[in-house]
This record gives sequence, C-alpha cells and structure tokens, in this order.
Amino acid sequence: MAKPWSGPLGALAISTTMVVSMSGISDTQASCGSANCFLITGTQEAMNNPGEVTLDFSFRYIPQNRKLEGTQEVGEVLTPMVDFENGTIVPDDHREISTLNMLMNAAFDIGITSRVSMGVELPLYLDRQHEHFDEVGTPEETFTNADGTTGFGDVRISARVSVLSAMKDLLTLGGGVKIPTGPYKLLDSEGSINEPTIQPGTGSWDPFVQVYYDHQWVPHRWEYFLSAGYVLRTTNPLEYDFGNLTLVNVGARFSPNNKVIFSLQLNGQASPHDFFNGQMVASTGSRQIELTPGIMVFASSGFGFYAHVAVPIYQKVNEAQLAPETALAMGITATF
Repeated sequence: MAKPWSGPLGALAISTTMVVSMSGISDTQASCGSANCFLITGTQEAMNNPGEVTLDFSFRYIPQNRKLEGTQEVGEVLTPMVDFENGTIVPDDHREISTLNMLMNAAFDIGITSRVSMGVELPLYLDRQHEHFDEVGTPEETFTNADGTTGFGDVRISARVSVLSAMKDLLTLGGGVKIPTGPYKLLDSEGSINEPTIQPGTGSWDPFVQVYYDHQWVPHRWEYFLSAGYVLRTTNPLEYDFGNLTLVNVGARFSPNNKVIFSLQLNGQASPHDFFNGQMVASTGSRQIELTPGIMVFASSGFGFYAHVAVPIYQKVNEAQLAPETALAMGITATF
C-alpha cells in the first residue's frame, strides 16, 4: 500500500501551522504600528513521523507606512499615547510616519507518535524601526526615529493531532500557548515605557487553537488547503490587553516536478480594539486580507528554500493607523 502523502507535495506535508505556528503575512497590532507574519508556508502544517524533526528558519520584511483611516488613504495619522506611568491614554499625541519590521524566526517540530506532533517557535530577533512626531500640537512637538526596539520575542509552544490522515486528505487540530519571554517594558527616547505595539514581547500568556485541512485533488500535483486559528490575548502586568486575533487562510499548491512547488493563498485576519486599564485604545484593531504567491525549491540535499510575497488587497483599520505595504517572507527548512 502506498504511503499517504508521498511525492513532492506529500514530502512537503510530512516534513511539516500556521509561519509560525499561527501563521496573512502581517498582523497589524496597534497605534504606533507593528506587524508580524501569519501565513501558510507549507513547512510545518502537517505531521512528522515519530522521532522525525523539522527545522525551519525564516526572515520577514514588513514595511508599514500606508496611512489609513478606515479603508481610505489619508495624509496624516494621529494616534494616542499609552501613558503607563500615569495609567492614562493621551489622545492624538503621535503623528505616525512609518514602521519597518524585520523579524528572524526559528521553528522546531518533532513527531511524538504517528498522530501527534509538537512544536516550538523562537522569535530570535525582532527589529522594529519606527518614526513619528511626539507631543503633536504642542510647543514641544518633535520628530524622533529613536523609539524603535530590538530583541528576542515571545516563544510559542504548540501541539497538533492528526484527526484524519488518508491518501488524499489530511485534517489536524492543534493548540498551544504564547509565553511572555520577550521584553515588554523597554523605554523610549524620553525614558518612559515605550508603546506596547513596538515592544518585542507582549507580556501576556496567550493560548491559541488552530485547524488545518489539506486535500490532494490530483495526487502529487495539485492540492488545496484551508486553515483557521484563534488567539486569546490576555491582559499583561501593565494592564494592557491586545485584542483577540482571528486568522483564516485558504490556498492551493501545484508541483510540476519533485523539486518545485508553487502556491497561491488568501490570508485573512481580524482583531478588535485593544484595552488599557479597562479603557478602549483608539487606533487599534483591523481587518485585512492579503494575496500571497509563493514558491518552494528542494535541493538534492533535502533542504527546502521558500519565499512568499504578501500583497494587501483589503485593509480596514479602526480609526487611523499605519497599515502594511507588500511584505516578504523567506526561509529554509529541512526534516531529519
């Protein structure tokens, strides 16, 4: 009997969540603007054989300088400042210019049994370069590009269970938790706690669930996939609560031979407003859809190299915010 998921598409699945465990390419978080990647790379979605380990190293480049109010482009984005020291929100304190997010991530998956896999994701380095004007509308209004941050992010631990594994179909259910390992109290250029969305970490323990389905309608050549996830974001010790995140992905892959896989996917995400001390934080939360073409190339050594380009096709932000432009995710993966 042939092994389920054999061939290039099967090798891709067997060697493999969402990049990055809950993986649209950019998760826009809030007023000052930061983004992360949430797309299906095809390197971690499925189940490893018992004892089999998949390693994935990725880099993401996400420029965030599109000024939006709702769905409309505007010439100016004014956002509030979260004053952690005094427990208040100062409206329209910042005039946002841009944020450039550069992220390096490592992911490790291991097969525990034929139906259970576990994974760990390490955000090795997050570099958020941010430009804005402070204290807008006052005599002290100043431009600064010194309020970005760098550092290690929040680790994710996850597990996946194969509910269905047949010749053409794969269905997995998973879940886990994001652990607050990244700094979330870094100071800005004026010595105050920086904006929460600029920090490498969130300071909160955030459980998540996910489901992934894959069907090969032409075995070893064509397949389509669907996934959905939900992140329950909890309140951190600074009394800041990021809005919960909903993720939906749908796409298809085509393998013309055993070396190359092309993919095209739609990545949707939605999150409501954030809250601080029980107060709603304006200019947080959004709904976005990205169209993401991608390619993976397998070397003779067994390593896979992939690249994805996420093009925003729908963006609706609450109030006014910076939104991502076209973003890039690329990486290397191997299974041992």
